[in-house]
Amino acid sequence: MFVVAQISDLHFNGTADHRKRVAAVMDYLNGRCGGPRNIDALLVTGDIADEGLPEEYREAADALGTDIPTLMTLGNHDDRTAFNSVAHDAECSEPVNSALKLDGLLVLALDSSIPGRSDGYLARGTLDWARTQIVEVDAGTPVLVGFHHPALTVGIPFIDDRCQLDPALLAEFVAEHPNIVGTVAGHAHTPAVTTFAGRPHAIAPGVASTLNLPFEGTDVVNTVQRPGVAFHLIDEGRLTTHFRGVPS
Repeated sequence: MFVVAQISDLHFNGTADHRKRVAAVMDYLNGRCGGPRNIDALLVTGDIADEGLPEEYREAADALGTDIPTLMTLGNHDDRTAFNSVAHDAECSEPVNSALKLDGLLVLALDSSIPGRSDGYLARGTLDWARTQIVEVDAGTPVLVGFHHPALTVGIPFIDDRCQLDPALLAEFVAEHPNIVGTVAGHAHTPAVTTFAGRPHAIAPGVASTLNLPFEGTDVVNTVQRPGVAFHLIDEGRLTTHFRGVPS
């Protein structure tokens, strides 16, 4: 069995409150390491920064230190050029896609951000890149695919106006690969589970904040919820997701 931890929507902005919430989550994750049931991977699904500034990515690099193999992609609050300048010391505005190949599992982090916009889209070029990663592993290797924007509406109007524009290419991509055990996203700042293209589609809770469902209040942000993490368990080609709120 593999365990993939997912965190999303960290929104580093230089404030003590956001840094405290991220630190609590990272302390929780790092405390699960070192035993017989290690976390195999950490997937960070975007909105790492709040305004996409280089200093926010430097803060993130300092706060996200861990021995857990980590891969990440970007969200609508992020800036590709600023992220790459800090993370890779390179000037690049291409989509930030990454892959982690373990012995028996492939995790993909795909960039659904559209520069200058709040909604998202997984472009053909990104999905073609993902196809090459899947081809390079054994046909029976389970694949977990992560990105920032949910592939469909989740019942929060503020987010549903800003999800993926047209997930048809993504649905086609998932249908091509029966070893994709599920897709996971962030952006909604709420733990949620649904289905997309006939596979599980899980949305991670936000680290920086939680958003209200329409019947929970008139405010967009729910101020009483803890920062959260999703744990994705992949066993015999099946995905099970658990959510945890972490005291901060």
